[in-house]
This record gives sequence, C-alpha cells and structure tokens, in this order.
Amino acid sequence: MSATGSPRGKLILAGITFAFLWASASAATKVGLSAVQPMVLFVPRFFLAAVIMLLISHAGMKKSLPQGKEWGRLAVYGLFNISLYLGIYVVGMTGTSAGLGSLATATNPVFISLLSAVWLRKPLKPLTILSLLLCMAGIGVAAWPLLADSYATPIGLSLVLVSMIAYSVGAIYFSASNLGSLHIFTVNGWQTLFGGLFLLPVMIWQYDPALNSFNLTWLLSTLWLIGPVSMVAVLLWLFLLKDNPVKASFWLFLCPVFGFGISAVLMHEPLSFFTLAGVVLVIGGLCLVQMRRLKQQ
Repeated sequence: MSATGSPRGKLILAGITFAFLWASASAATKVGLSAVQPMVLFVPRFFLAAVIMLLISHAGMKKSLPQGKEWGRLAVYGLFNISLYLGIYVVGMTGTSAGLGSLATATNPVFISLLSAVWLRKPLKPLTILSLLLCMAGIGVAAWPLLADSYATPIGLSLVLVSMIAYSVGAIYFSASNLGSLHIFTVNGWQTLFGGLFLLPVMIWQYDPALNSFNLTWLLSTLWLIGPVSMVAVLLWLFLLKDNPVKASFWLFLCPVFGFGISAVLMHEPLSFFTLAGVVLVIGGLCLVQMRRLKQQ
C-alpha cells in the first residue's frame, strides 16, 4: 500500500494541503484588494459561502434548523468569528503584507490559550506568557524590514493582531455556547450569514464605485477564498480535528512557511534573515503551547 493510501498517509496529505490552502488566504486577500474595497471583497463571499453551506445542511443533509436560544448564540458567534475577526482582518490587510498576515494567523492558538485563562479566571502560566512573547517577538522581527520597505504599516499590522483576538474570543465563546448538537455546516452556514448581515451596512456605507473593478482579478480571488479556503480547507481541518484535536494544531506550524513562500512568488515580497528568524520564533511559541496541550491530553 502506498504511503498516501494508509491512514497516516492520508492525515499527512490532509495536513499539508490544509496548511497550504489556509496560508494562501492572505495572498488571495491581497490580490483581491488590488481590485475592490475590503468589504466588497469579503461580504459577498460570506453570503455565497453561507448559502452553499446552508443548502448542503438543510436541503442536502436534511439537518434541522437551530432552535430557541441557538439563534442568538449563532448570531453572537457570527459577530466575533466573521464580522469582527474577518472584518477587521481584511481592513488590516490593506496595510499588511501577505506573509505577515499568514504569520499572524498562525498565532491564534496562543491567543486562545491566553484568553481562555482570563475567561476561566485561572492564573496565567509562565509557559503561556512565554509563548505569547515569542510569537509577538517573531512577528516584530519578520515585520521590521517590511515596515521599512513599505510592504506593511504599523496600523495595518495592529489591526490584523486585533482581529486575531476577536477570533480567539469567538472560539472560546463557541466552546461554551452548547452548539455542539448542531451539524458543523449548520453552525458555519448560519454564523457566516449573520456575520455578513452585520457587515452589510458597513459595505453599503463605504461603497465607492470608483474604487471597485469587478475584473478577473476580483473574480479569481473571490472564488479561491470561497472554494479552496472557506470550504476545502475547513473540511480538511475538521477531518484532522476528528482524528486528534491537539495533533491537528501542529499543522498550523506550516502556515507561516507556506504563507511567506506564496507571498514571495505571487506578491514578490522579500524574504530575508528577519523572515526566517520571525517564523522560527513564532513556531517556537506555538510549540510551547501545543506541547503543553499534548501532555495534558
């Protein structure tokens, strides 16, 4: 039997593919932003992705609709996980390089660990603080030459990091919201729809026809963000989580590597010793958090 035909081989292939597709989101976002405004790029994508997932869930799989308080919980989850996280992220990416965007995204497990301790009123462990310091130092080191060469701005990078905090709050809220009885397509479909609805007034208010060109660049970027990123990558992530949630998170380590590689090829962003040092520091911070989780498991 071939390596990729074995269960372990399938997990490895799924992990590598997930990391590549997830890391490509930052570059696809930067490409799309060259054609349209931030909200114009993301809000229609949310509605289209939501419709597809809800059709699969309710029309195809015949899953039941949310009930009672589940509607409110899905709306709150959509506010944090879509409206605030991706809404702030796409605005921040107008002033952040694609490589830095993927590097910041990889730090989510560290922010989740930190905010979980605060949420549950547990004392912060030195390991968690050290991992956060390593990740922040890594982002700072990788950003230094890009800031100097105008590939990124302090405001843009700050907004991207704020969006990571919003995502982490959403993840913690979801874990405590008792939505586990709903199918994943039901949860993702409705929370994406709610998130898009919350951002729709912002898109309408900011819309300027002169700043939007619905050309092939916009179309390809949007299709890539909807298909390979929002659907294929998420399904692969669920496949990895089903096998082992803690081990699945280790595939996030590849995201910064793929992210800077993709940005160098597509966006011609420079790679340097600072890039390597930054990636190593962030991966080191992630390792500390993940190794602790692995021991707890």
